[in-house]
Amino acid sequence: MGWLSLAIWTPIIFGAVLLALSRETQAMLVRWIALAGSLASFLVTLPLYYNFKLGTAEMQFVEEASWIKRFNVNYHLGVDGLSVWFILLTAFITVIVVIAGWEVIQRKVNQYMAAFLILSGLMIGVFAALDGVLFYIFFEATLIPMYLIIGIWGGPNKIYAAFKFFLYTLLGSLLTLVAFIYLYTHSGGSFDILAWQSMPIGGTAQTLLFFAMFAAFAVKVPMWPVHTWLPDVHVEAPTGGSAVLAAIMLKLGAYGFLRFSLPILPDASREWAGLMIALSLIAVIYVGLVALVQQDMKKLVAYSSVAHMGFVTLGFFIFSPLGIAGGLVQMISHGFVSGAMFLCIGVLYDRVHSREIAAYGGVVNTMPRFTALALLFALANCGMPGTAGFVGEWMVILGAVQANFWLGLLAATALILGAAYTLWMFKRVYFGAVANDHVRALADINSREFLMLALLAIAVLWMGLYPKPITDVMDASVTQLIQQATASKLN
Repeated sequence: MGWLSLAIWTPIIFGAVLLALSRETQAMLVRWIALAGSLASFLVTLPLYYNFKLGTAEMQFVEEASWIKRFNVNYHLGVDGLSVWFILLTAFITVIVVIAGWEVIQRKVNQYMAAFLILSGLMIGVFAALDGVLFYIFFEATLIPMYLIIGIWGGPNKIYAAFKFFLYTLLGSLLTLVAFIYLYTHSGGSFDILAWQSMPIGGTAQTLLFFAMFAAFAVKVPMWPVHTWLPDVHVEAPTGGSAVLAAIMLKLGAYGFLRFSLPILPDASREWAGLMIALSLIAVIYVGLVALVQQDMKKLVAYSSVAHMGFVTLGFFIFSPLGIAGGLVQMISHGFVSGAMFLCIGVLYDRVHSREIAAYGGVVNTMPRFTALALLFALANCGMPGTAGFVGEWMVILGAVQANFWLGLLAATALILGAAYTLWMFKRVYFGAVANDHVRALADINSREFLMLALLAIAVLWMGLYPKPITDVMDASVTQLIQQATASKLN
């Protein structure tokens, strides 16, 4: 068992242990086991970075074993510069989410913690899988724990939100399964993703396969107009569920475009790049305008996520090294920033039990430490230089300007809109005089809440001030991806 298998199965095993505990087990013991499991899971991902060889696009930490011999399905794992950082991000966010739910979750604590640990292992499996069937199993299996997290620990309309989340994401993925079966038969009976990337495919077949995969990946991102499930799900999901959904699960769709659409279907990707860029710009501009009029903090940040992920897909489909690298950096930074934004909303909701902006005002007067951290995350969400939110967006805008000045100009409007809706929300919630008795009675964050937000603040500042370790890892893989995406594979 190599490092990748440890990264996948350590959280899943700890999750299974938590599920096996009896109902009489003390909740505090469950929490400590969950924390130990999340920390162990994070620690086993660190060697993936420290032992990662720079300057090569080859898959590293490769593991391969025969699984279903009759159909040539293998347990095949490996990472490159496109995927390794997402494994570390997943494990890190899981630690934060376990800390976030420490006191808040009072019922079915072992099932709650187990769901997040198992979900973490499954998401890492998506980023590490190099076999089509293995990827699809991990990709679909992530729906189950998230469905339960929303449906059991969510808000008043949790059942509606859970079903909407499950159906939207499942239906799109079924077409991707059909695409994988076609690639299997076309390749002579192989589910090897790397082999798929080197075989010729006809133009019509590429287009059909592109839209079959688009059905799954665009919903997961989510791109406009298939984004409507996200705000409803975020509003009803518990705080930890919203944090993981925004920080990691949305990245699975964008990663799918990188691993499948661009290298396997380069001709179709270039042919339909105009459509992808148009949809991305609509997400950046129109959804940003929609965020401006939201009265619910969670809905506002949910629409903000759609707009920021529009930057990611825009970067991918302008076919420049700067654009793709910027999209990748934006995915990682959005993981830190959006997760932090939802956790901040959770801190307020735990005290006041309202997500409405109008229910607050003057929070800085009663929660100064918390407001300082929340301001950092709000500025990062605006794309403030020196924070993680700036780096990826700036790279994508530069790449877009190189491709077409007007494209870059339209993309840059997102920075204005992002500042508008984020700072407008921040002003109404945190600044001014104390608005009501609920705000007057607020207590500042405790040491547990400070720890989880401080860890994210360090990550946001570190990435904003020194992104070189992240970009160095992905450089060679981005260069290879550009070569694959700009080559013709028409047979």
